[in-house]
Amino acid sequence: MHQAARHQQDPSRPDAPPEPAGAPRAASGSLRLFFADWSLSAMVAGFLAVLVSLSGPLTIFYQAAQAAHMSNEMFASWVWGICVGAAVAGIFLSWVLKAPVITAWSAPGTALLIPLFPGLSIHEAVGAYITAAVLLLAIGLSGGFNRLMAHVPKGIASGMMAGILLPFGLNAFKGSGTLPLLTGGMIISFLIYKRCFPRYSVVLLLATGAAIAGATGLTHFGGVRLELVAPHFIAPAWSWTSTFSLALPLVLTTLTGQYLPGMAILRSSGYDSPARPIIVVNSLASLATALAGGITIAIAAITAAMCTGRDAHEDPARRYVAGIANGLFYLLAGACGGSVVMLFGALPHELIVTLAGLALLGPVTVNLVHIASAPERDAAVLTFLATASGMTLFGLGSAFWGIVIGVIAHRLLRAETPAPAAPKQN
Repeated sequence: MHQAARHQQDPSRPDAPPEPAGAPRAASGSLRLFFADWSLSAMVAGFLAVLVSLSGPLTIFYQAAQAAHMSNEMFASWVWGICVGAAVAGIFLSWVLKAPVITAWSAPGTALLIPLFPGLSIHEAVGAYITAAVLLLAIGLSGGFNRLMAHVPKGIASGMMAGILLPFGLNAFKGSGTLPLLTGGMIISFLIYKRCFPRYSVVLLLATGAAIAGATGLTHFGGVRLELVAPHFIAPAWSWTSTFSLALPLVLTTLTGQYLPGMAILRSSGYDSPARPIIVVNSLASLATALAGGITIAIAAITAAMCTGRDAHEDPARRYVAGIANGLFYLLAGACGGSVVMLFGALPHELIVTLAGLALLGPVTVNLVHIASAPERDAAVLTFLATASGMTLFGLGSAFWGIVIGVIAHRLLRAETPAPAAPKQN
């Protein structure tokens, strides 16, 4: 595995002395090194991760706000909380670990809020956020999650990731029924860019999609205006109802829906970053932003795949820039939360889903290759199918059950290897 700090001399900087394996590549932690590692592709990868987060999971957050009969000002404070929390945690972790640690809010956890409101008060929800953050902090400090990940074979982790990403790839083509010119133009352009300008294919695709949408009258920027956010303090309140109906399910869904696939993405991309500091830092960020309405911060799953592959940078040691860029764009989104929501509402939905699906082509391919070459191939395929099915059982999503089914299948199908016979003594 190659945590970013474990790479040898960068071929693009031949004057740099070679580093031994395991030596800290960024021991000085200087801004000079960051600017030397900066690349447009990494910045765009970080931007696209924010783009997808705000255009997808944010809609779940908005539905929860509507269910709570929340004012626009209070909802903007929620957006500020989740964006600033994800930004601070992501920038810090990517800088320290020198790996593209992409953070976000718990999308599965946000979905828990919709049926609970308005019976549950906003103050009780904040109390549940704090309870969940404390429990996740304890789990992170204990190191138990690292021990869990050690029991998941790489092929099964890849099967889960391919299953999670598959619907996004399929959605890239579904817009052809409603907006064939936009979707078809983006797909054809993507193939051309991958052939001629592979490193900047996603950048050019974003520009092309925006140009086609603008030329065909699909954008509506008339109502977009600059709107800065002032966070609102929300006093927490605790109750047994909020603890058992929100806090505990939030911990479980965050571990299974965010940390399990998110850490699997890092591992499958070759980064051996430990889970402990990632869970601890995200939990501390969650505690700080909960009082503004921000739900649990965790490692990202879907959007992380956009920043850990070759589309972010050919050199894995430089992809941490995508994690820092992701955090900077989150800070911008948090400061201008109202404007960001209006901006993404002005773009056609088909542009976002097509862009996301094509941007994830590389991660889908890599994980499918890992499935095909894995010693536990049959178990990995079962994991892939179960995860892609979108099944839900006992309130737990398909990512969790895909891993469970895959690990059980691996245990049952694995042939026992006989121990070698001891040599005869003369």
